[in-house]
Amino acid sequence: MRAGLAALAAACLAGCASLPAPPPLAYGSAEGEAAQHSRAAALGLQAHGCDAPAWVMTGRFALSNGREGGSGNIEWTQGGGELRLLLSAPITRQGWLLERNRAGITLSGGPQGPLQGDDAARLLREATGWDVPLDALGCWMRGVEADPARFGPPRTGVGADLLPRRIEQGGWVLEYDDWRIDPFSRQPMPHRINASRGEDRVRVLVERWGLE
Repeated sequence: MRAGLAALAAACLAGCASLPAPPPLAYGSAEGEAAQHSRAAALGLQAHGCDAPAWVMTGRFALSNGREGGSGNIEWTQGGGELRLLLSAPITRQGWLLERNRAGITLSGGPQGPLQGDDAARLLREATGWDVPLDALGCWMRGVEADPARFGPPRTGVGADLLPRRIEQGGWVLEYDDWRIDPFSRQPMPHRINASRGEDRVRVLVERWGLE
């Protein structure tokens, strides 16, 4: 029995070893940068920064900081200077609702009741321990570089289809997989997003992109 398992494992390893390496990413090519600018313009991100008008994303998320983590459903609505981020874990029945509008920023769902502040990312970090780059994620989740004046110069690697597979910016590394055409914007949009910085991890599996 053990000999059979060892043979099977060896065969699996041999099969894995024979798999072709993924094609290398192209960084800094003029063609790739032009494609990025074209996508950003089509999504309205050049004119409006990461706060492009009236968009919504729903899916699933997983967060961790090396000590603790959480997972569940995510619903992100943003546009016109407003943001609504709902994180809910059906199993534990715990949820967080972060809202930013003209009245200010409010985080609800914690045992201490609603919290208010002037920095959405800091409010979420202090209440939950999760470091989520909210101001940049509006761009990064859609595979577009955030404002270099705020988050530093980006380094973007694109695949043969000129879609970004990796963005490095502001100390974060974003990796993208499973691009699909969004029926609303008619643009290719990522459906698997992994963001990491040190021990901080944010993973998102998108179920739907849309317009509000």
